[in-house]
Amino acid sequence: MPQGDKSKYTDKQIRKATHIAESYEARGVPEEDADSRAWATVNKDDGGGKKPGGSGRGRSTGHPAARKGGESSASRTAEQRSASARKAAATRKRNATQG
Repeated sequence: MPQGDKSKYTDKQIRKATHIAESYEARGVPEEDADSRAWATVNKDDGGGKKPGGSGRGRSTGHPAARKGGESSASRTAEQRSASARKAAATRKRNATQG
């Protein structure tokens, strides 16, 4: 199987990569870079092609790109959330008086 061959990817993986690439292009990323990033994201999510012979078949990474990201507020204590809210309120008040 030559490098770049997509024959081991499912239809769903191909649709996913296409959608991701279109999203990147809409944000001004060049077409070739968008395509490359899209397939990298699909590979990170799924671990490669899922059809028989695909390198990632039957394995789970446990950290799909679609689920990664920021801290949830549940991981912060009530005191931390309250302090953050007070700081934000003070900033809004200060900005309102300046402008």
